[in-house]
Amino acid sequence: MASTALMEPLLPEDYKHVLEELATELVDRASRLGGRIHPVLRDSLGNLVRAMNCYYSNLIEGHDTHPIDIDRALKGDYANDAKRRNLQIEAQAHIDVQRLIDEGAGPAPVVSIEFLLWVHREFCSRLPEELLWVTNPATGAKLPVVPGELRKNHVQVGLHIPPDPDDIENFLKRFVEAYQSKHLHGCAGSSPALQHTTGWTDTPLP
Repeated sequence: MASTALMEPLLPEDYKHVLEELATELVDRASRLGGRIHPVLRDSLGNLVRAMNCYYSNLIEGHDTHPIDIDRALKGDYANDAKRRNLQIEAQAHIDVQRLIDEGAGPAPVVSIEFLLWVHREFCSRLPEELLWVTNPATGAKLPVVPGELRKNHVQVGLHIPPDPDDIENFLKRFVEAYQSKHLHGCAGSSPALQHTTGWTDTPLP
């Protein structure tokens, strides 16, 4: 069994509280700006940011869905080409689930195994069948992606090899323990560090 120490440290060192001060200033400015914006404009900006996050998040995964195609998908205008259409549906799913998260529709607390699996289930259940399979590059075997379930197979993402399937639960327990800790109150690095760690474990994928 692999040691959870492999994913440490889970937070950046910030002895001089530089990150914390920057984060506090960012939150303060964002709050003041939000209070000055008309609710209609605020909702429009939210939609724009969700679309932007969708574009860059999918691009990181190698799914280059053009912003115009994302906009068309949100209007129900899908491409005839199957590959482009599937990517549009994926983008729509990404944005729909992000909206659910923003509305607080997910289980609480956010830092929990239940929440991670809920996000995975909500997202994958909206995908076309073709995107619910991955291929093992070493063997050529096709593996199903099961919405809302932890992966049961070994995977490799680029040069990174995530934890073995049998070790995932222990890593997630440490994940929850670290990022739900009362000692994180006011810790500026917790949010980006949490996101990085989630990607490192590559948890729900098959």
